[in-house]
Amino acid sequence: MSTPRRALVLVDVQQQYFSGLLEIQHPPHEQSLPRITAAIDAATAAGIPIAVVQHTAGEGAPVFAPGTPEFELHPEVQSRRTEAWKSVVKQYGSVYAGTDLTAWLRGNDVDTVTLVGYMTNNCILGSAVEAEALGFTTEVLSDATGAINLANDAGFVDARTVHTTLLALLNSNWAAVGTTDAWATALTAQQELPGGDLGSSAAAGAARATQNLSPAQG
Repeated sequence: MSTPRRALVLVDVQQQYFSGLLEIQHPPHEQSLPRITAAIDAATAAGIPIAVVQHTAGEGAPVFAPGTPEFELHPEVQSRRTEAWKSVVKQYGSVYAGTDLTAWLRGNDVDTVTLVGYMTNNCILGSAVEAEALGFTTEVLSDATGAINLANDAGFVDARTVHTTLLALLNSNWAAVGTTDAWATALTAQQELPGGDLGSSAAAGAARATQNLSPAQG
C-alpha cells in the first residue's frame, strides 16, 4: 500500500452557505464548520498543500457575486489562510472544470485529493466524479461537508437523506468517505483512508434489503 500524497481542497466555504436560501442544513454548518477548520489545522500541521476554492456566478448575480459579502470565505477559514495556499475561483460545479487546479496538484506531486466544504449535492459530488478521469484518488470528509433540502418536479428529499445517500454513493465508487478524525489519524500515519467499492457495497445493500423484507421475529 503506497503512501498517499495528499492535498486538502476547501470547496466553497463561503458566506453564501451560512444564511438565506442556500444555508447548509445537514449536517448543520454549526457542526460542519468546526470539522472543516480541524481539517485545515491537521493539514497545516502535516505540511500538506491546501487549496481554497470560491464559486462565482458572475458580477451582479443573485448569488455568489464577487464583491458581495456572500462571496467571501467564512472568517474561520479566512483567518487561517496563508500565502502558501492555492487560490481558485470556479464557475462550474467541479473544482477542476475551467480552473488550473489540476496542473497545481500535479505540480505538487499530489495523487490524493481530500474534499471538504459545500455542497455535498453539488460541488463535492461533481468534483469527486470528475477526479476519476483525471487520475486522482478522492477522499470526502463526511462531517466536514453538508447538503440542503431539495424539491423539484422529480420529488422532495430532505438534507439528511441527500447527504447520507450521496456519501454512500460516493463511497461505493468515487471516493473514500470518512470522518475528519479518521482522516486526521490516517494523515498522521501516512495511510489511505479506507473506502468501499461497488461490489462490496452492492452485496451489503442486497443483504440489508433482505433483512428489511424478512418477517418480524416473534
